[in-house]
Order: sequence, then structure tokens, then C-alpha cells
Amino acid sequence: MPLPSRVGDLGPFDLLLSVARLGSVGAAARAHGISQPAASSRLRHLERRLGLELLTRSPTGSRLTEHGALVTDWARTAVEAAATLEAGIASLHHGAESRLPVAASMTIAEYLLPHWLVRFHATVPGTTIALTTGNSDEVVAAVLDGSARIGFVESPRVPGALRSQLVGRDELTLIVAPGHPWSRRVRTGITPAELAATPLVSRERGSGTRLSLERALGRGTEAPLAEPLLELSSTTAIKTAVAEGVAPAVLSSLAVARDVAAGSLVAVPVTGLDLHRRLRAVHRRGHQLVGAARDLAALARRSFEAATRAEGTGGQAAPLSQGGPRPAQ
Repeated sequence: MPLPSRVGDLGPFDLLLSVARLGSVGAAARAHGISQPAASSRLRHLERRLGLELLTRSPTGSRLTEHGALVTDWARTAVEAAATLEAGIASLHHGAESRLPVAASMTIAEYLLPHWLVRFHATVPGTTIALTTGNSDEVVAAVLDGSARIGFVESPRVPGALRSQLVGRDELTLIVAPGHPWSRRVRTGITPAELAATPLVSRERGSGTRLSLERALGRGTEAPLAEPLLELSSTTAIKTAVAEGVAPAVLSSLAVARDVAAGSLVAVPVTGLDLHRRLRAVHRRGHQLVGAARDLAALARRSFEAATRAEGTGGQAAPLSQGGPRPAQ
């Protein structure tokens, strides 16, 4: 059937996703190889086409409105599906062996995998990555049913039917709006019991971020966990909700570093609670990790090792576009 006129052209939605990820129209324009006026024009045309205000613009950058966060969340699936379609078509020109189906959880896909893929394509030319994203449970399902040869997850739970290998670590961070009462407790922190009792803006069930937090709180306090105030399926939508004062949230430090540095969000310590977690590559037992899949897992692991060495020797590990270690070049 014909695509609806408001969503038939995915290009402006892809540009909006870049604004959400990079924090400004200018940075998104550079990423797409167009001028800033051209990018602004396309985004304003998209707003007129949808009849919605998607961005709040200021001299320091652009921030998604509440409607913009929701549209971005929904658009991500369509844009990623288009990218998968393009990758699949491209793979037909290179043969089946040149196509590597990969599944990645949202945090890894958004904040780490793009940099891994730049290095991967430089060292393994001619291999097309067919990427699908989802929460950790969905990644596990894709690897188990064979639609992905390798997956990347941050969940502490890996089924016995899969083999896993550690590729790196990150840390969960409690974030609040600048005007939230907890923003005045940056020095003293809050207790695990306080966090457990507070309804949060949360990822959906099946998310590695949500499961890691629930596991950590289960070890750190006997208090019952409050039900989430709001469940959203993307980090961008969650950060927008927190910045608007809806409720606190807990996300990867990779996802919030730039927002905290800019002052739009405040990171609050949780006393006596270990929020570190492991990032893993997974594949099916009985299926050896070979070829391009093995190379991608090794590259991801080396990226974290290089960043750790830089920090351990007093060097500064260069940040990603939104914080975290940069893969080795």
C-alpha cells in the first residue's frame, strides 16, 4: 500500500534523530554533509508537515520537545528498518558471505557501535553489517533464532543456550532535572532505599538497563521496588522526560555524559550501590564465532582495553559524541 504522505520521506526523520543524538542542528548538518540552513529548512518543513513543534531552539543548541521525543522514538524503528533494507540490498551485490547480521541493545547501538563500525569497515572492507536494535531480551532472541550471528547486550542475564564474552564495562548513572530536590544532594547522594522507593522514568521490561538496576537494588536494599512512573523505549525520550521534571531516571553514563556536562541534567550519586555492569558479545552455543563476527567482537574488546590503558597511564580517553571511551584508531 502507498506510504502515508506525512511519513513517506524518512530523510528528515533521520536528520531529527541526529539532532537528538548530537545536540544541535549544526552538528547534525555536518554529520549529514549538508549546510546548517538546509538542515534547519528540512526540519521546519517536517514540523509543518506533521503539524507539531519538534524542537526547542536556542543559541546553545536544540532540544526535543515532548512531542519531538515521542516522534523521535517512533521514527527510530522506521529509519533503522530502512537502513537494514539498504544493507540487505547491498549484500546481494557482494554475496551472502559479505553480509554480517548483528543485533545490539539500544545503549551499545547508539553510543558505541557506530565507532566500532567505522574501525571495522577500515579493517574488514567489503563486509556489510546488517544491524537490528532492540532491548537486551530482543537481541538475545535474534541470536537464538539465527537472524543475527552476533549480538551485543548489557543485560546481566544471558541464557544458557548462548555463549558470551566480555567486551567492556560501563556504569549506570542516576539523573534528575536541575530543579529536582535531589539535584541539591550531589555531594551527599541518596540511599538505595530512597531510589528503590521512587517511581522512575524507566526503560521497558526486557531492557538490560532496567534489569541491571533492578538486580543492583535487589542486592543493595530489602525495600520493595516502586513501579515505574513512565516506561519509554529510548534513552532520548527518557532524558527529555527527566529534563522536563517528570521523574528521575537511571541510564548508562555513556548516554548522559554530554547532558550532565551541559547542565541540562544533574547526575546524583547513590551511596553504597555498585552500578557498574558488563557489556557482552553473545552468540549461539555450538556455532563457533568466526570470520567477520569474531573480528567485530575482538575490535570492540580492544577498544575498551585501549581506553582503559589510556586512563590508567594518566591519559585522557577521548569521549564519544555523547561520552564514554573512544575505540582505538
